[in-house]
Amino acid sequence: MRVINFSDARNQLKQVIDQVVDDADFTVISRRDAQDAVVMSLDTFNSLMETLHLMKSPANAKHLEKSITQYRKGQTKSKGLVDAE
Repeated sequence: MRVINFSDARNQLKQVIDQVVDDADFTVISRRDAQDAVVMSLDTFNSLMETLHLMKSPANAKHLEKSITQYRKGQTKSKGLVDAE
């Protein structure tokens, strides 16, 4: 995460956007007399929205938690990819 003040963000808008896209990160734009804002790439935003959508379902959240626990305990199996011919 990067924090930049509004004036610098305005003067360097192209660089701010390029950086969030290249780094898959976000930048906070701080403003003196107003609420701060966040700039992020569309891919990062879409990923965040998809995660929120999936985690809204208690069943999905429980399944993910179970899967993470299995992974941490080494209870996983590797499988090769299947060609779609």
